[in-house]
Amino acid sequence: MKKLLMSTVCTFMILYVHAQTKPVKIVFDVTSADHETHQSVIRHVKFMASAYPDSQFEVVIYSGSVEMALKDKSVVADDIINLAENKNVSFKVCEQTLKHKNIDKSELLPNVETVPDGILEIVTRQSEGWGYIKESHH
Repeated sequence: MKKLLMSTVCTFMILYVHAQTKPVKIVFDVTSADHETHQSVIRHVKFMASAYPDSQFEVVIYSGSVEMALKDKSVVADDIINLAENKNVSFKVCEQTLKHKNIDKSELLPNVETVPDGILEIVTRQSEGWGYIKESHH
C-alpha cells in the first residue's frame, strides 16, 4: 500500500512539473558530506535540467559538502563535469569553506565556480526570486 501511495504521489508530481511551461530558477543548498545526498542532488538537477532546458539551476556547495566538488574525492565528478557544460546549470563552491578547509581552487572539478560566501549566494538568489531546495538524504 505504501509503495502504491508513493508511486501515485510521484506520478502526480511528475505530471505537475511537466505541465509547467514557464521557466523557473532554482538554487540547491548542499551542506552534507553524505555521498547519498550528493547523488540525490545530481539526480534532481539532471532530471530538471533535461525537462526544463529554459530554466536555470544553481547548486551551492559549502561546509561539509565541499568534497562533492573536488577532483580527487567526488563520487559525482563525472556528472558534475557533464552537467556544468549545460548553459542552464551551474555549481558554485563557497570560498570561505575552501579557506577554512585549506583547499586550493585548483582542486575543484572543471567548470565549478566559486562565490565569496555560500549562504550569501543563496540569500541573494532568493531575493532575486529563485526557488530554494535544501538537499538532504535520510
